[in-house]
Amino acid sequence: QVQLEESGGGLVQAGGSLRLSCTASGGTFSNYAMGWFRQAPGKEREFVAGVSWSGTRFSYADFVKDRFTVSSDKAGTTVWLQMNSLKPEDTAVYSCGAVGHQNPWEVVPHAREYEYWGQGTQVTVSS
Repeated sequence: QVQLEESGGGLVQAGGSLRLSCTASGGTFSNYAMGWFRQAPGKEREFVAGVSWSGTRFSYADFVKDRFTVSSDKAGTTVWLQMNSLKPEDTAVYSCGAVGHQNPWEVVPHAREYEYWGQGTQVTVSS
């Protein structure tokens, strides 16, 4: 069973950058679509960015386009979320998820479809 672990969160000033990592253990996610989600206090979990299991298709929520970039290594062990130009409203717990998917070119934006989750990492952006 694949286990996921996020790292790289922390406290940063508005306009700063962070790079989150999601590392798989007990297997790889080379045949899994991967997604980054976030949840702020009192709010629903929301899709941030995702990559298809082929590693060739990417999708972003409108509120992070041109600021965040998702990438993955070819070994299927690590997915990153590079976050630039951070805003206070980006403050949330960020989690990565993995879902086996038949379509190698499809990004999965719905959290309910994901099979595996990491424990999350806190990102706090101060104004």
